[in-house]
Amino acid sequence: MTIAVPEQAIAETSPATTTAAPSEVELTIGGMTCASCAARVEKKLNRMDGVTATVNFATEKAKVSYPVGVQVADLIATVVKTGYTAAEPPPPRPETPEAATDVDAGVDPELVSLRERLVVSALLALPVVLMSMVPALQFDNWQWLSLTLAAPVVVWGALPFHRAAFTNARHGAATMDTLVSVGTLAAFGWSLWALFWGHAGMPGMRHGFDLTVSRTEGSSTIYLEVAAGVVAFILLGRYLEARSKRRAGAALRALMELGAKDVVVLRGGREVRIPVSRLATGDRFVVRPGEKIATDGTVVEGSSAVDASMLTGESVPVDVTVGSAVTGATVNAGGRLVVEATRVGADTQLARMARLVEDAQNGKAEVQRLADRISGIFVPVVLVIALGTFGVWLGVTGDTVAAFTAAVAVLIIACPCALGLATPTALMVGTGRGAQLGILIKGPEVLESTRRVDTVVLDKTGTVTTGRMTLREVHVIADTDEKELLRLAGALEHASEHPVARAIAAGAQERTGDLPPVEHFENVPGLGVRGRVEGHDVQVGRLHEGELPEALARAKAEAEAEGRTAVVVTRDGLALGVLTVADAIKESSAEAVRALRALGLTPVLLTGDNRAVARSVARAVGIDPGEVIAEVLPEDKVAVVKRLQSEGRTVAMVGDGVNDAAALATADLGLAMGTGTDAAIEASDLTLVRGDLRVAADAIRLSRRTLSTIKGNLVWAFGYNVAALPLAAAGLLNPMIAGAAMAFSSVFVVTNSLRLRTFS
Repeated sequence: MTIAVPEQAIAETSPATTTAAPSEVELTIGGMTCASCAARVEKKLNRMDGVTATVNFATEKAKVSYPVGVQVADLIATVVKTGYTAAEPPPPRPETPEAATDVDAGVDPELVSLRERLVVSALLALPVVLMSMVPALQFDNWQWLSLTLAAPVVVWGALPFHRAAFTNARHGAATMDTLVSVGTLAAFGWSLWALFWGHAGMPGMRHGFDLTVSRTEGSSTIYLEVAAGVVAFILLGRYLEARSKRRAGAALRALMELGAKDVVVLRGGREVRIPVSRLATGDRFVVRPGEKIATDGTVVEGSSAVDASMLTGESVPVDVTVGSAVTGATVNAGGRLVVEATRVGADTQLARMARLVEDAQNGKAEVQRLADRISGIFVPVVLVIALGTFGVWLGVTGDTVAAFTAAVAVLIIACPCALGLATPTALMVGTGRGAQLGILIKGPEVLESTRRVDTVVLDKTGTVTTGRMTLREVHVIADTDEKELLRLAGALEHASEHPVARAIAAGAQERTGDLPPVEHFENVPGLGVRGRVEGHDVQVGRLHEGELPEALARAKAEAEAEGRTAVVVTRDGLALGVLTVADAIKESSAEAVRALRALGLTPVLLTGDNRAVARSVARAVGIDPGEVIAEVLPEDKVAVVKRLQSEGRTVAMVGDGVNDAAALATADLGLAMGTGTDAAIEASDLTLVRGDLRVAADAIRLSRRTLSTIKGNLVWAFGYNVAALPLAAAGLLNPMIAGAAMAFSSVFVVTNSLRLRTFS
């Protein structure tokens, strides 16, 4: 999309490029089981010449930018060589009733398979754990029953871990699955040796359970409860994690499923129902009361109220009539409408919103990149630590059993899974919740910017004000009826196309009802308009102060001092009153300014209007006079933002017009009103779907809350591994307890992220 901004601004904000822009593709990656898997795939892709890739473990997608000469097939081949699967997402297909039912019911084949494996493993592992922990349950030959129950858990229940570990080993890599597979197989292998070649298989064998490493005779010690219990705990963690990840992405799925599935189009004077996918630009379609509007368009027949709450978060329905623009996926709450499609498919606002949210969820904040780098080297380091732990324990104590137990605990507790989930899950929930509230966050980098911002520049027209002239005040002389004055002036101005005239006509019609007809209408240059209304000669326009009664002259002078437009109404040559017209301030603007101040931000009003108008608006919404920048040309807005930045401020900019695009891109944080132009929206970091400035404060609050959640997750994940590894190496953790702790570390991170769903 081309952004129409001044050439100077383009030169200042966009470096010239002489080479072809790289292509982009999104790949679905299969087979990843932890953050180190994602780090490996990302590393391999980025080693390709000219390729830049970001792999997201939570969404299981890779966003890849590649140069000319590289094919998508080459990218897929690289991923396959790394030991994983890759494919381009399939094109959207018409949804069948069965598929819709599956989605509604939350059916996920992978989740179902994982649940089955978990249930079977848990049922088999529970008796093994109980018999091993409670000596009173250890009857003669109990150990052989434990082996019978534990073997299917270790072989079949842990099969996904073994398979992934083997695949990674073939490619010279190690991941979380390597730690789990090696740890459980080592525990199971030791138990087999002790049972068949040691003394553990003797009838009457007993042993207790200790939370820490204990010294016992090696040939009579078995670890079946560790092997089976760890597998069950980690499967439980995986299942809860997968279910939570599905819930985390629910907002995006709900957004993508908002649109209508079919539509009634007008073809040859007949109504024909077709799938929405077959709708084309220019088609006219019917929307009955209660139905969803199929796509973006313009009303060509009828009037109604449209409920956009599911798309924008705005609770009050919007009145529409012929000529009004409507958005796909909103609901017709009133009468029958005929709409002409202006955007279809991927160009609609709904599709663009979904794309922005998905792109944001696939991105990575700087803090996550650090976590990914750590995850990439963490597993090999843990393997070395486990071997070192075994060697040190063996050398210091000479106790093989204690050394083995400590080493297995290190292997199992150290999985860096929580690190990989810390950012993506919070980002998925935060951006999804934002979409529900009409806030689109373009990427994780935006979150860092919101934390630093201390100044917010507000473009006046269309942001703080409505951008439309509105009748504000009516001043009349004694013995003159205000409604009568408005009827005469409104009737005359209704025949004019001037913005001031339209504002007066609309205001008069709203306050008095139907307007009388006009005869002999005439536009008089420099004076205004005149004509005959109900037998009287009426004029609306300019008169010198000397020709006005003192009260009207004073009202006119005061209005003009405030930057408003004042016009005089005369009837049969006698001045009856003064009407003032101005750009109306949005009802929510003052509250929005208070909310921005509460966040520690200094609001600055920026406008091309004269100082009197700017100061009047600033006073009305609560902006300090010293923070008003007026009479600024469109091309100078970038310079204003840069000047504020040079003063040491971190600047957010809120705007909606083409002339705001360059300034939005220059600011540290750009917020575009969704009611504005495409250029402004493309140049911004945050898009506020509805034209309510209060959402700007909500957007910054949500972004800061999401960033805070990400940092809390990372502190927990780092702290957990840093604290747990020494405890395991010191022999203070039984391997089974270590497995449970590792599994629930990931669950904690995802659950903490899900709290963002309650943001309001």
